[in-house]
Amino acid sequence: MSIPVYTLNDGTTIPAIGLGTWPMDDAQAERAVRDALETGYRLVDTAVNYRNETGVGRGVASSGVPREEVLVTTKLPGRHHGYEETLASFEESRRRLGLEYVDLYLIHWPNPRVGKYVDSWRAMVRLREEGLVRSIGVSNFTEEHLGRLEKETGVLPSVNQVELHPLFPQEELRAFHAEKGIVTESWSPLGQDGRLLSDPAIVGVAQALGVTPAQVILRWHVQLGAVAIPKSADAGRQRTNLDVSGFQLRDTQMTAVSERVHQRLGGDPDGHEEF
Repeated sequence: MSIPVYTLNDGTTIPAIGLGTWPMDDAQAERAVRDALETGYRLVDTAVNYRNETGVGRGVASSGVPREEVLVTTKLPGRHHGYEETLASFEESRRRLGLEYVDLYLIHWPNPRVGKYVDSWRAMVRLREEGLVRSIGVSNFTEEHLGRLEKETGVLPSVNQVELHPLFPQEELRAFHAEKGIVTESWSPLGQDGRLLSDPAIVGVAQALGVTPAQVILRWHVQLGAVAIPKSADAGRQRTNLDVSGFQLRDTQMTAVSERVHQRLGGDPDGHEEF
């Protein structure tokens, strides 16, 4: 299976499809990551707050896939915002993962009321300069938050991982990312509770193409230029989710996937705080 690859603004690359690991525990994450890497995945997403970094690291180690071929993402929690706090938190993540370096390190939420995300960003720039992190980015940041990073540090993220799915396609933020050279990464790319997988319009597109509704939605992400990280602990679904390169959605089908009442399913970054 040939997966599209995007080039980040720091010159590194990222696959268009990866494996999400929330809310797996360590044992589940180890098995899922190992199976996914053996299937052909090369991007794995975790976070301190997922409490499964140890399992993810073990899955990478036991997969037999060379380390340099795997892109491992983890995230800084809100309780560790601040310059020195970020450096210390990263070392703990690296220890749990059992890795010499992390490929992509993200600030999980901006927590704007706390107001320390710029300090954390400066620490992450240092980690990248020291070679301990290959790429740095953020998660759940708005245009305002991204603008502040650029204004105060001169360094833009390579990736912004945000809620993005057919119920919440984020047109304006994606356009801003494109203007600034930031790759959009989609969490909950299939939505939640399975409602999109049974949506009549999406099911209709899937039947016309001879694929699954999940494949239609993931192909929609790819054609938007976004990186999708669907979570699955089932090896069969992992393989199906990865297999989205053998078909294309026409413009009318792209519209059919996203033409619905838009609604956010997760927290609003302007008010939501996660520690």
